[in-house]
Amino acid sequence: MDVWPGRPYPLGATPDAGGTNFSLFSEGGDAVELCLFDDAGHEQRARLPEVTAHRFHGYVPGVGPGQRYGFRVHGPFDPAAGQRFNPDKLLIDPYAKAIEGGVGWDQSVYGYPFDAEGKDLEPNHADSAPHVPKSIVVRDDEFEWGDDRRPRVPMHETSIYEVHVKGFTKLHPTMAEHQRGTYAGMATPEAVEHLHLLGVNAVELLPVHHFVDDDTLQQKGLHNYWGYNSIGYFAPHSEYSSSGRAGQQVGEFKSMVKALHAAGIEVILDVVYNHTAEGNHLGPTLSFRGVDNPSYYRLVEGDERYYMDYTGTGNTLNMRHPNVLQLLMDSLRYWVTEMHVDGFRFDLASALAREMHDVERLSSFFDVIQQDPVVSGVKLIAEPWDVGEGGYQVGNFPPLWSEWNGKYRDTIRDYWRGQEAGVAELAYRLTGSSDLYGDDRRPGASINFVTAHDGFTLNDLVSYNDKHNQANGEGNNDGDNGNRSWNCGAEGPTDDPEVCKLRERQRRNFLATLFLSQGVPMLLGGDELGRTQQGNNNAYCQDNEISWFDWTMRDENLALLGFTRRLMDFRRAHPVLRRRRWFQGRAIRGGEAKDIAWFNPDGEEMTDADWEAGYAKVLGVFLNGDEIPDRGPKGERIVDDSLLMLFSANAEPIGFTVPAAPYGESWGVVLDTNQPGLTEGDRTYKAGDEVPLVARSVVVLCRPPTSA
Repeated sequence: MDVWPGRPYPLGATPDAGGTNFSLFSEGGDAVELCLFDDAGHEQRARLPEVTAHRFHGYVPGVGPGQRYGFRVHGPFDPAAGQRFNPDKLLIDPYAKAIEGGVGWDQSVYGYPFDAEGKDLEPNHADSAPHVPKSIVVRDDEFEWGDDRRPRVPMHETSIYEVHVKGFTKLHPTMAEHQRGTYAGMATPEAVEHLHLLGVNAVELLPVHHFVDDDTLQQKGLHNYWGYNSIGYFAPHSEYSSSGRAGQQVGEFKSMVKALHAAGIEVILDVVYNHTAEGNHLGPTLSFRGVDNPSYYRLVEGDERYYMDYTGTGNTLNMRHPNVLQLLMDSLRYWVTEMHVDGFRFDLASALAREMHDVERLSSFFDVIQQDPVVSGVKLIAEPWDVGEGGYQVGNFPPLWSEWNGKYRDTIRDYWRGQEAGVAELAYRLTGSSDLYGDDRRPGASINFVTAHDGFTLNDLVSYNDKHNQANGEGNNDGDNGNRSWNCGAEGPTDDPEVCKLRERQRRNFLATLFLSQGVPMLLGGDELGRTQQGNNNAYCQDNEISWFDWTMRDENLALLGFTRRLMDFRRAHPVLRRRRWFQGRAIRGGEAKDIAWFNPDGEEMTDADWEAGYAKVLGVFLNGDEIPDRGPKGERIVDDSLLMLFSANAEPIGFTVPAAPYGESWGVVLDTNQPGLTEGDRTYKAGDEVPLVARSVVVLCRPPTSA
């Protein structure tokens, strides 16, 4: 193989008309071999001839897109000192744009022999190449983006749909067989139409970075379904490709993004930069560990054989190292510039922010993102916790960020299951959680959700008191025991008509609360269809009907789907529900009524005693459409209807008195979770009238603006 000196940048494989440049960072490595594979798996090796600033590089003429390759890195094998170089292990390029194949769980993929007395302290010289996925050379400029335009939906206008590419499409009855479970399936008119009619304008895709299927799961006949086990931060997961896995997955992913953009829907990726699939010191050597273990991973200081584990997966990426930060930023920029995605949700983001042991608000991770002109311009969402000490950081991320608001989830669940915690906490969550984000952020910082991929679906939240994870093969010991759920009187499926009726209303209560709250609503994909996981609250390994959408339930749950669409339409029609700024509790524009007011069931404004009553379960919220401080895109004043939202988690019916002037003389009911088919104008009330609230329900009344 003829290898020219080439260039140190960019890292990875970069083809041009005459060949391909290869570059790999390894600070501790002594030499790097480039390995090229033909279709039959035959290997050619050649050393990269040049080293510049710890980048081993070389140019191979005649090599182009579609070429399979990998690296072997020579260097010291001294696990006690954190060094795990082993040239017998074929390594995936950390910058690979496409990856073909899965891991064959042979002993050779581990850096140590299983029967060695010192375990991982001794090297394993078996060749791993037949069992390791191959990196693929990809050319970035081959896709025709045409007139693709980013929707650029403002954060306060955003409604997110969290969804799994495979699960959403695998059982769809009208898609072609080869499209099911793929990026192509997500791009079909059927898929796009469902999202468009539902009213979401952003999809948050569970991990699509190329990930590894765990050996322990395969031995149980299970699979890594969620995908939180990344090994390639530039490569779309090849299993979700219908058109081929030797680089074709890149173009198919781009086609999906283009189709969703055409419908005005943004694409947000759930990304896992906190750990990799290589696990702890006894895990496989697939890529980073063999390229430069002490650079890429956080090692235990003074005992570098072991890994710091802030993620519960065995390792943590070392964001203190400049080249690891570079990998992170190069990856993020690639997905924005080349793949046209619109944002990222960072899994266990607190782990990325750790400088030493503490979570630092202004760590290097935040600094590099803040100053980057590309990445700082897209949506950035944090899962603001990890499993380490002090890792729960809800409300503590910088102003550029939004966060999954776990306190919102817990409060709303507790309220509707009848927990005696009062309504003060509910008030904060309904208004965007200013207690968490109010100092230098806005309501858009709060990503509100009741359900997510991790935990019960909405249907199961109202159908099970306990988790039922037996299918995971861990004796029902996995998953969270604190679900804050209520089965409404029967565990699991039931034919009891009263229980079923209550469950249906509770589902509507949760959805109504979500879409009537300030902040950014996130709907778990399938909740609008009544999707169930049969009580499994940790379906990470269930790549089967437990997790896949059952589209046959669509007819059974048409009323729920229609109610969800109606809620999203209602939110979109009323800017008073999508404020960019916090409520002030006063008349901002000089009117008689405050911008927000709180009422007890007697129609009187809440007193301190009302707020402090732990048993209080009924709350009225007035949102003044005449007192919106925001301006339109041309600086125009925004005026909306005023809303009176009545929430009752009471176990018995109760009457709620409509407040007197200046809050409005005449109101029409526009939403009632006990009457989902209500037509606007069917029920009207005047100030002083009593609105009947059935047990556990939401009623929303509306009056036109008093000014234009």
